[in-house]
Amino acid sequence: MGLNIRTFRRAGLAALALPAMLLGTTAAQAQAQSAASATAPAETFEQFINGPNGSVLDGRQADTTVGTGLKQNLFAVARPDKGRIGVAALDLSTGQSVSIMGDQAFPMASTSKIAIAATYLAGVDKGIYSLTNTYPLMVPVASRPFSSKVAPVAPGMQMSASTLIERMITRSDNAATDALLKAVGGPAQVTKWLRAHGFQKTRIDRDIATLVRDDGEFDPATTVDVRDSTPPEEMVRLVAGIYKGDWLSRGSTDVLVGAMTRTITGRNRIKAGLPTGTDFGHKTGTLNNTASDVGFIKMPDGRVVAVAIYVTGQGGKPQRDARIAEITRTLYNGFANPRLAVGGANDNTRSQ
Repeated sequence: MGLNIRTFRRAGLAALALPAMLLGTTAAQAQAQSAASATAPAETFEQFINGPNGSVLDGRQADTTVGTGLKQNLFAVARPDKGRIGVAALDLSTGQSVSIMGDQAFPMASTSKIAIAATYLAGVDKGIYSLTNTYPLMVPVASRPFSSKVAPVAPGMQMSASTLIERMITRSDNAATDALLKAVGGPAQVTKWLRAHGFQKTRIDRDIATLVRDDGEFDPATTVDVRDSTPPEEMVRLVAGIYKGDWLSRGSTDVLVGAMTRTITGRNRIKAGLPTGTDFGHKTGTLNNTASDVGFIKMPDGRVVAVAIYVTGQGGKPQRDARIAEITRTLYNGFANPRLAVGGANDNTRSQ
């Protein structure tokens, strides 16, 4: 069962059947298979299709990197001459990936809210929290930059956890984010959750109130600050794992993935780089001299590609937004090209 992202926007779910494409074999491949079958033990079709030789029929490739064409096009639009740019993308069906500076640290800004929401939802799955639990908004209190280690906040209106998650993802509400961040025990607990799931470099160091108040300490276009940062390649794995339900229950996955499809921020970023009507979900991030957008995009043939784009510099916010849109367009066109992303089989279903 795959995801119908349009239905998520209506706050519901529907099944989507995704038939596989069977590809013919070359004469050389047929001869190789014949020779192998003479000595190999008999196996069922299911064993064959899920084994190392199954790629002959279902279109999978042993090489998980994309072709040089997409790489070249991506380098052309993600050039670093006007500021550091980090990009990573992963096809959830074929395993094909591409990245530029994908292992380098970039400021997460509000894209960190995905990890914060996931940490809370993991607690819901364990029975520690509930989506009906209520918490007060953590509203920033005016203070001078760097005047304290943690920016002062004051409790505001009480809201349910489900409402806080919806606000923090769809509208990037900082006070709602800090409410849930406090509920899970602070930034260190989110980083702990990330480490437990194999993310060794992504880290949360400050609450959003402190992050925003002290923004501008460094120029991300020229300086790497590892606090509250992620390599694009790790963020792509985080988005992909959440989409597929690797770490959260079906219900918790629905909550987070569904909210990402309803995001209203960043109209000039990923959304602007996609053909009208494309199904996608995302989360934006914005701080001093940096803009980002991460999420998942549905290809015309049903494959889903996770993307993470972090842009600094470029001259201003409009230019950063335009760069993200251009990079998105390049990724979409590249992965939609059958020569670069053969996706005969589709395994975008989430874990049950």
